[in-house]
Amino acid sequence: MSAKQWIDVCSQNDLQADSGICALVEDKQIAIFYMNLENKVYAINNFDPFGKANVLSRGLIGDIKGEPMVASPLHKQHFSLKTGQCFEDENVRIESYSIRIEKGRVEVSL
Repeated sequence: MSAKQWIDVCSQNDLQADSGICALVEDKQIAIFYMNLENKVYAINNFDPFGKANVLSRGLIGDIKGEPMVASPLHKQHFSLKTGQCFEDENVRIESYSIRIEKGRVEVSL
């Protein structure tokens, strides 16, 4: 089992509190969400499989029964920020990624 490889993405100052940003990491669009009150950061694939567009970083974030989620800005499906699982369709899951803030830098592991 190999150790995770962390990729530097941006400064922590580039994050938008309680909102999302998009970053291109190794040819993948990654939606990064920073939940300010919890001081937590999440990373999922930016591609909305229902709307067929890279838009999830622009979705509204919140929680469903305590599970952090994003609502797609197109058709309003909800995706877990932890696992990428769609709340409305158990057969749909998008990629989620390990992410951390280390010494003021945001790093993701694909």
